[in-house]
Amino acid sequence: MPAKTLFADQIALVTGAASGIGRALAWALARRGAEVVLADLHAEAAEAVAAAIRQAGGRAQAHALDVRDTAAVAAFVAGIAADKGRLDYLFNNAGIAVLGEWRDFAASDWQRILAVNLDGVMAGTAAAYAVMLRQGSGHIVNTASLAGLVPSPGLVAYAASKHAVVGLSTSLRAEAAQYGIRVSVVCPGFIDTPLFDSPALGLPPNNRFKARAQRIALAPEACAERVLAGVARNRAVIPVTDHAWLAWGLVRWAPGLVHALARWVARQLHRERTDAGR
Repeated sequence: MPAKTLFADQIALVTGAASGIGRALAWALARRGAEVVLADLHAEAAEAVAAAIRQAGGRAQAHALDVRDTAAVAAFVAGIAADKGRLDYLFNNAGIAVLGEWRDFAASDWQRILAVNLDGVMAGTAAAYAVMLRQGSGHIVNTASLAGLVPSPGLVAYAASKHAVVGLSTSLRAEAAQYGIRVSVVCPGFIDTPLFDSPALGLPPNNRFKARAQRIALAPEACAERVLAGVARNRAVIPVTDHAWLAWGLVRWAPGLVHALARWVARQLHRERTDAGR
């Protein structure tokens, strides 16, 4: 493990830590000297990551956690804080997606996405905030998405959940500052994670949208490095990837162009859906 840094000897809890951005964050934090608690629905996969971190000389432990269970999240976070004596960082990272036109979505798809992406973030944030209020310190880092900043056809439910996470995080940041608590929201563009394996309603499994996104996707390890750089600077919003920065800038300075591009993407998705149904 390299020399210790700002995160050295800090207690950091990462949800969705068995794969993708969560796994990369756990490794990046451990390399910086943090003691990492990995939480994931897939306990065996999370433990495999924690074991590899320990073998490399880091400090890590893994636990099973379903972020949809608000009571379980509250008890888990409180238990970690009690066991470790504090909680310095919470990375709310668990998330799911479904790709397809809104016309193909069922109410169950909506409810499942919001249960993980929004209710799960709310549960973790509320539990960590209670601990950090008592401490008078701490940093909550919620993973949203570029889809939480710009219109995202084909990802309507996902985008709704991520816009809500952005609003939750930036609003709580204003409240939390007076108590010594920091809140940041991460808005990655396309990252090469298992999210690309999400269901695609009305579209072929290897659809053109997914293929184009994967061509420009950033590696999770590079994403984690950029996230921690933004956290170290206490940035309110942390876009990740060049295309995320570009899109975030355009939606503020050229919103008409962004909406025109979104309509073009929507037409492409509809065309592919139509072709798949023939």
